[in-house]
Order: sequence, then structure tokens, then C-alpha cells
Amino acid sequence: MSCYLLLLSLLLALSTSSVLVSAEYYERLLLQPLPPSSLLASFNFRSNTSLPAFEQQNFRYFPRSLGQILQHASTKELHLRFSLGWWDAESWGARPWGGAKEGGTGVELWAWVDAETDVEADARWKTLTNALSGLFCASLNFIDATRTTRPVMTFEPSGHHSNATLSNLHLLHGTLPREPVCTENLTPFLKLLPCKGKAGISSLLDGHRLFDASWQSMSIDVRPICPEDGSECILEIDQTVDMVLDIERSKRQRDNPIPRPVPAEDLICDTSKSYASGEACYPLDVTYEQPWSLTEIFGKSIKGSCPLSSAEDREVETVCLCVPNERNVFVSVGAEEVRHDNGVLRCYKLPENDNFDMVLQQQTLTNQNPLAQPLLYAERSFTGHGQERGGVQALLTNPSPVTPVEFVYLESLPWFMKPYIHTLRARTSRNSSSEEDIIKEIYYRPALDRRRGTQLEVRLVVPASSTAKLTYDFEKAILRYTEYPPDANRGFDVAPAIIRLISPSSSTPVFLRTTSLLLSLPTPDFSMPYNVIILTSTVMALAFGHIFNLLVRRFVGADEVERWDIGKLKSKLRGRFDGLRARFAAKGTKSE
Repeated sequence: MSCYLLLLSLLLALSTSSVLVSAEYYERLLLQPLPPSSLLASFNFRSNTSLPAFEQQNFRYFPRSLGQILQHASTKELHLRFSLGWWDAESWGARPWGGAKEGGTGVELWAWVDAETDVEADARWKTLTNALSGLFCASLNFIDATRTTRPVMTFEPSGHHSNATLSNLHLLHGTLPREPVCTENLTPFLKLLPCKGKAGISSLLDGHRLFDASWQSMSIDVRPICPEDGSECILEIDQTVDMVLDIERSKRQRDNPIPRPVPAEDLICDTSKSYASGEACYPLDVTYEQPWSLTEIFGKSIKGSCPLSSAEDREVETVCLCVPNERNVFVSVGAEEVRHDNGVLRCYKLPENDNFDMVLQQQTLTNQNPLAQPLLYAERSFTGHGQERGGVQALLTNPSPVTPVEFVYLESLPWFMKPYIHTLRARTSRNSSSEEDIIKEIYYRPALDRRRGTQLEVRLVVPASSTAKLTYDFEKAILRYTEYPPDANRGFDVAPAIIRLISPSSSTPVFLRTTSLLLSLPTPDFSMPYNVIILTSTVMALAFGHIFNLLVRRFVGADEVERWDIGKLKSKLRGRFDGLRARFAAKGTKSE
């Protein structure tokens, strides 16, 4: 079992105990080195309040700003994701938290809204997205009816709801794959925490470090929880920040803020290659653990423990490190170390008032941390050519040699991408598996032009040691010129596909998401409206000028004009000329 799964099982055991259920706030940080030179940092913050206190708007650790939005929109359960980057499953193994706290590229939101009818649910969903848009400085208000779906098989409530409540709950899901995630989204995220990034592990969160990561995800989950002992139910908010940092690049910001090439003498080259020379270098795999510290990676140390944490939480380890026991780790004075029996997990209790730092030196290890392998690999891409039609193919690989994998595959497509369901095909690398053996169930909700998108859910089973290829064709719609974005030639982002693994033996859901796609649509020549405007304006100016002259000018006949006497005109000009000459002559006499 990997270190991350061990910690997850430990947190799940603690979350069901009376110690952490009664605690109103606690936080955790997991640090795990990843190959070849990366570090996974998982920040987890949990706050709760009793349901009667929440209904009476008696907030203490639960953020009031978010609580009032949930009450106004009648939202019983909320899940919000901000994600950026790509998780390298082949190098880093399984996703943190089993992918349950991960979203697709951009912003993803789904919630269970209490309403009597679908129309009322849509109205409250619009209220929720508009309010969250202002709270998190994101474009969630653009999640309209065309970007909203109602999944049937993919999501299930993670909180505890009564049967009477479940009958009126409506699940709505929306995505914004083009939304850029930046510091203005992190700031309101930190303001929801009791210590607001001033103390505790949240003091390490910095926008320059977080958004320089190779992959990062911020999640907010709000759900009701009823303890097993029958005590009072609580409303829990779970905030998580996961990031994969490149150790060398993170340390370079401190020592070498301007990116420069690595000097030739510092390159690690494989001299066994036949073409190795002073001008050619083949990179050599690093056989030792990279040195790093919290100050080098995050730019600062942890500013003690959060003073608002409960007394029970201070007795539980706050910072956990997943490295073998032979790895030398140096921490600040006053921190208490606790090593677990698995041999790869060690945790530390933070001092209350002193800063906490962790230093790991360069070291060659004989044993490496085992990485949990994903249960499924997923890839998705476009096929075909041309501007009228295309296709989508998804490669779903089951690495297990003995166990088949059952999962639900969800596609949320924009309305201008119209799939042909009769072209939906599923094939495996094994010829013995027919399409009926792979696809078990299909739910399809067709799109309506400019009103809603396409929703496609497929339940599949992939045999052991095989790859399933799911394909379908689609047609591209023609948009109005006002519906194109400013950078129309870039294309339109298609939301990632969501995959939920169905495992009867696991109580925690396992999710994974593919990368988003960039759809190219037929794009008109946007210079033509400009040319038409210029030509029309020119014609109107010429026409207006002629009509204006006809209306304003006074026309007279040629015989009505007085005839000129050439003799009088010459005598008049000669008289004026003689007068000017006499004047100049008089001035010359005076000057003498």
C-alpha cells in the first residue's frame, strides 16, 4: 500500500471518530516526493458547524460569506474545483485523494439544490453561480443553460441526507474549461480559512509558487455529516489544495530568478553513449534524492500552528512526510516527530509559537517509496479532418492483469458540437470482446440549439490487460458572427470527460478526468464587416454631400448676373497700384 493511501485511510478513520467530529477546525499537510524531481504537496483544511447553528446563521469557523450563499440558494451539498495543468499518471502514479478532490481544466461546479420543480432548481442554480462568481472572482456567472447538465450515473451525494430531502434534491453540473485560474481565485479561497493564511500550514500558500506548479487543484466541498453514534449532525466544509512542484525550478526562483541555461559543467550526462562528447549530452536519470527544504520550495517556513485550531487537533500530527525511514530529515527545534509502522510515513506536531522548517539533504537511497498505480488510464483526442464533421476517440486502458474495471464515462459537449449516437462504437484490443460486452448502459440527452448542450453517459466494463477504444462522430454547427469570441481562430474549449470507477469493495469514490480538447469551427472572415462598414459610410457621405448642396445652395440664371466692365476693372486696379507705389515712395523719402 502506498504512503498516500495509508494517510487517506488514517484520515478517514480519524474523521469518523468523535475526536475530529467534535473538532470545529483542523488542518493537514502531506509532502511526498515524486519521480523524477517533483514534490506533491496536499493541503487539507476542514471546518464544521452544527446544523442548528448553521440555520440560525451562528457562524464561528464555518465561513459566513459562503454559508449565507448556500442558504439563499437552498443548496444542500456543494463541490467546487479550480484546476490547472496535467497529472502525469505514468510517472506520478494514482491521483491524490483518488481523484475525488480534482476537477477538470478550468472551473468545475456541481451541487445538489433543494427545489420542487426543475424550473425552480434552474433559478436557484443561477442564483448560486452568480453569487459564487462574485465570491471567488471567477466567471461562474457564465455557466448558463448551455453549459449545465444533469448527470444521472456519474455523481452521488457524499453527505448524509434524509429520504425526504433526497426526493427534492436536483443535481446540476457545470464547467468552464477556458477559465484561467490565478491569484485572484486563491485570495478568496484563503479568506474562507479561520487563520486566513497568516498562521499554520496555510502560511505556505503563495500565488507565485502555487501557479508555477506543474499541476495544481483547489477544491471546496460542503456536505452534511451525521456521526455514527447518533449525535448531532454537522455541516462540514473541506478545502483542499494539491500541487506538484518541480524541485529544481522552485529553488531556482530563489537563487536564479532569471531563467538561464544550466552551465555545461553542471549537466549530468550519460558518458556510456557512443555519441557522448563535449558538445553532445544525453541526460542521465537521477539516482539520488534531491535536496530541498520548505523555505526553498515555498519561499518561507510555516508560521507555527494555527491558534484557532481546537485542542484535540493540536494533539494530532499536522505535517506528514512520505519518505523511507533511511532518509535523513532535519526539522526545527520544538517539533515532535511520530513515525508510523509502515516505514514510509512520518508526521510532525507543529510548535504553537515558533516557525517550523524541514530540511532534506541529498542522499542515495536503497529503497524507494511505492507509488500506487492507477486503476485506469484514459486519453481522449479528436479524429477526422475538415470544417464540417469530425470524431472523438477515447482510449481507456485497464492495467490490471486479472480484474476488469467498470466505470461511468460522462461527456458534456457544447450545443454546436452535435454527436451522432448511431456512430458510437466500443472495441477492445481483444477481438473476443464484442460491443455488447463492453457497453452496459447509455444515457443520452440531446442538445438544443442555443438552449442546452449534449449530455452523454456510458457505463462500460473493460476486461483485464486490455484497452477499450470508444469512438463517435459529430457535426459542427455554424455560429452567428456575434457568438464568436475575440480570438475566434484559437478555437473553442471542450470540457474534459469525467470518469467514475465503480468498485463495490471501496467506500470512497475514484475519479479521473481527461484533458480538455480544442475544437476548431468554421470561422468567417471578420474583416468583411469592416470593409462593408467603410464602403457603406463612403457611399452615404457622397450621397449626403450632394443632397446637402442641392438643399442649401442658391441657384440663379446666367442672365441675372451683372456683366463685368473690363475697362473699369483695369482703371480700378491701376489706381490701387499707383496708390501703393506712392506710399512706398513716401516711406523711402522719410528714411533719407
